Amino acid sequence: MPKAFLILFYISLVFTISCRTRTDEFVTVALPEKFSTFDTLTSTASDAAAERVRNLMFNSLVKKNEKFEYVGELAKEIKSSEEGKVVTFILQDNVKFHNGKDFTSADVKYTFDELFKSNGFKAGAFADTVDEKRVPHIVSIQTPDPKTVIFTLSRASLQNQLLSNLVAIPIIAEGTVEQQKTQPVGTGAFKFVGFDQSQNIVELAANPDYYEGTPKVPKLRIKTVIDANSLQAELQSGNVDIAPLPTNLAPDTLKSLDGNPSLKVEQFNGSNIQYLQFNTQSEPLNNVKLRQAIAYGIDREKIINELLFGQATIAHSILPVESWAYNAGTKYSFDAAKAKQLLQESGYKGEPIKFKFASSNVAFNQYSQVIQNALKEIGINVEIEPLDPNVLRQQISLGQFQMNTGIWVGGNQDPIFLNDLFTTKKIPSEKPKVSCCNRSRYSNPEVDKIIEQAFNSTNREQAKELYFKAQEIISSDVPMFPLWYPANMVVANKRIGNIKISPSGDWSFIKNITADGK
Repeated sequence: MPKAFLILFYISLVFTISCRTRTDEFVTVALPEKFSTFDTLTSTASDAAAERVRNLMFNSLVKKNEKFEYVGELAKEIKSSEEGKVVTFILQDNVKFHNGKDFTSADVKYTFDELFKSNGFKAGAFADTVDEKRVPHIVSIQTPDPKTVIFTLSRASLQNQLLSNLVAIPIIAEGTVEQQKTQPVGTGAFKFVGFDQSQNIVELAANPDYYEGTPKVPKLRIKTVIDANSLQAELQSGNVDIAPLPTNLAPDTLKSLDGNPSLKVEQFNGSNIQYLQFNTQSEPLNNVKLRQAIAYGIDREKIINELLFGQATIAHSILPVESWAYNAGTKYSFDAAKAKQLLQESGYKGEPIKFKFASSNVAFNQYSQVIQNALKEIGINVEIEPLDPNVLRQQISLGQFQMNTGIWVGGNQDPIFLNDLFTTKKIPSEKPKVSCCNRSRYSNPEVDKIIEQAFNSTNREQAKELYFKAQEIISSDVPMFPLWYPANMVVANKRIGNIKISPSGDWSFIKNITADGK
């Protein structure tokens, strides 16, 4: 063999090996949708994909535990004054920002000063609107020493709402608000390295100074892969190592990928809620017996087993089972005879009921047709209408619907959500805000009173009892019918280990994964 050819072969081999080494030190994570910004602190809109990326680079003062209770993250201790209006946070020791700066109380105050100055999407959660005037929840933020932050609230009943809102606030270093848009700097497990905007790929490196310990994986590549066929190909070729919560893959696709010798599909309990929503002010769905008939007429167990391949759990409440305030209330097990009896008692005359859902979601389309057929079997005339997601959101906010389906992500983990979903004061106006949640237009004075008492209570046991009572009434009235909790699915290359995703489905578990089976 000619010497020149051997030299070229050797150079090619070394180059291939070196390239493979550089590639293999990365773990590539698939994101199923594009994100709009790195700056989730001052952004003007909600972005679930951006929040997942944020979770890798930033920490908040507060996080949720496995029961969705609020515990410290960058705060190692949370203290409340006797009357409840003052909440004191004692900060973690030995925390550094990615730029080397020590984390102090001054950074917390700076973060909130910039948040409120921006008047962005998240700032709105820290104020009420009374007579078209903005009334802030927080009266003052004091920093008596580098390890202490004191929040003074306008009223004691806001304490739980404060903790809830703090979970989504990334703490940033003093003086860095402008650079967060292009060069994000946090305290999180991974540091920002670069962003290829044309490919929508983010590169991150393990933070060696992370206060909970350096991640096992040295480098991450976050790659946006929206198309389902492309994601399958990327996983099968090894170009993507792990796809957490691949919402763009249908249940049957996930099942087929589990048969691939180089891949594994892992399933964990989820807390998000898939639901049917009824416009309770639209005939004939303003009749509670008709809504109850629909609930009894859907065989959710069959849908989960046969259509979703077991990738969900039946839901009896909007709240997840793990929540401290969970109450199943009325359980609507499939009962066609009871559904027909309630239908007869409702006086339903066969009027068509429009069932709307987002046309872009394959899963919605599949199970909506199954539900349509099931309800026709008991005598309900359902007409399905797929719509562009933006058009659908607009129509729902304006009350231009009778029945629709969707999923709530994250918000349903706190019983505060019952106040948003089911109280009269949250019914959208003629010019609704996107954030307004009682789109069922449900109104029950007794529920309003009970939830207001629970919402304003500073006594956990008293609030729990009240939330239980509210859920009993709501489940009987069925303004919204919980279908199931979708499982948190993860597809990964078999070299990825220690995958343990929490019911909330956030990406914090990625800091603990291993590569090459270690």
